[in-house]
Amino acid sequence: MLSLYHSPDSRSSRFIWLLEELGVDYRLVYCSIPRRSGNGAPDPSNPHPDKRVPALVHDGALITESAAIALYLTDLYPERRLGPSRGEPNRGVYLSWLAYYAGEIEPAFAAKLSGQTDSDPLAAKAYDRVIARVSSALKADAFLLNDSFSAADVLVSSIFEWFRDAVPPYAELDDWLERLAARPAARRALAKDARPSGG
Repeated sequence: MLSLYHSPDSRSSRFIWLLEELGVDYRLVYCSIPRRSGNGAPDPSNPHPDKRVPALVHDGALITESAAIALYLTDLYPERRLGPSRGEPNRGVYLSWLAYYAGEIEPAFAAKLSGQTDSDPLAAKAYDRVIARVSSALKADAFLLNDSFSAADVLVSSIFEWFRDAVPPYAELDDWLERLAARPAARRALAKDARPSGG
């Protein structure tokens, strides 16, 4: 059994979407987390060592960190074709996007949102490099893995969706985000993101 520990409007939201895309049975466990606003608090029921989300539990095994969860799920269900399996074309590209998200994209956006890019030329250059790389990939193809939608699109698009106002206007980015938001699984995930009233 898969259990996703989730807090609404957070990094775990994209994994509701990925699970919906996979079309597998899972349990959604709503929990609280500390928020930058000062609201929220750690939830004792959350198995994440830092009481953050996402946290995925599969038959007793705990998986944390977004790139690891994306890879775990797509390797667990290779027949769903949301991430190339070992030995398949684009496997290296897929792994590269997952690692690039964790190692480059998130830190670059953190620097941008904290104002670090305004005073640190290296941080500004790193941020511009991230935007250029994603934009370049989408100029060439409809999705990050050429013409195939994958979990890399789910992971990478989320930060662009959350902080779209921080990114200069790029038609290819907007078209990509619109295509992704229109997917039925994305719409189902959005409906499940918030804790049900009375729950």
